[in-house]
Amino acid sequence: MYHLFRNSSTRIVFVSFFVYLFVNLFENLIHYDIGKFSDREMDKSIDILPTNRDWTKIIAVMIVFAGIQGLLTCYFSERCF
Repeated sequence: MYHLFRNSSTRIVFVSFFVYLFVNLFENLIHYDIGKFSDREMDKSIDILPTNRDWTKIIAVMIVFAGIQGLLTCYFSERCF
C-alpha cells in the first residue's frame, strides 16, 4: 500500500479525502441536530444521535463529496502551483 503514496497527487487526494471526512463528520452531526430539532428552543448540547439509517445516508453523502474534494484539491493544486 505504501507504493500508492509515493505519488504526491495520490497523497493529496487521500489526505484531503480523510481530512474532509473527519472535519465534516462533526459538522454534519451538528447540522443534523439543528435540522431535527429546529422547531424547539436550541440548547448547547446535542440532543440525539442520528439513527442507523440516517448515519448511512450522512456517511454515503460525505464519501461522495470527500472524493470530489480530494480530486478537485489535486487538480487545482497541480494547476495553480
